[in-house]
Amino acid sequence: MERVSGLLSWTLSRVLWLSGFSERGAARQPRIMEEKALEIYDLIRTIRDPEKPNTLEELEVVTESCVEVQEINEEDYLVIIKFTPTVPHCSLATLIVLCKSSKISKAIFFSFQLEIYISEGTHSTEEDINKQINDKERVAAAMENPNLREIVEQCVLEPD
Repeated sequence: MERVSGLLSWTLSRVLWLSGFSERGAARQPRIMEEKALEIYDLIRTIRDPEKPNTLEELEVVTESCVEVQEINEEDYLVIIKFTPTVPHCSLATLIVLCKSSKISKAIFFSFQLEIYISEGTHSTEEDINKQINDKERVAAAMENPNLREIVEQCVLEPD
C-alpha cells in the first residue's frame, strides 16, 4: 500500500510539473520564453541598416531587452519587438521592419504571431508607423515589390 501511495504521489507531482502548475513547471516557463526571445534577437541583431554598413545591434536599433515572447497557448507564441530608430525622423523604419519580418519568418520554426513597434518617443510619426507596420496586408503587398524585396534580402544577409 505504501508503494502504491508513493507511486501515486510521484505521478501526481509529475503531471503537475508537466502542466506547469508546480513551482518547477512555473519556473521553467519564463526560461523557455527567454530562450525563444534570445533566438529571435540573435536573428535580428545581424540585420544590416539599409543606409549604413552597420548591423542593427551595432547601431543599438535593437537590444536583447527589445524582444519579448509570450505564450498564447501550448503551441503558439506572441513575439513582440520594440526597436529604436537611429534618428527621430528615420524614413526607413518600415523597411527595417520588413527586414525583421522576413528574416524571422524564414528562420523560426515555432508557431508565432509577430508584432513590431517603434519604441515610445523615439520617432516623430511612431503612431502612424506602428499601425502601418503591423498591418499584415500592407506587409505582404510590400514584399511583392521586387525592388523592395531585393533591398530586404541584402539587409538580412549575414555581415562579412
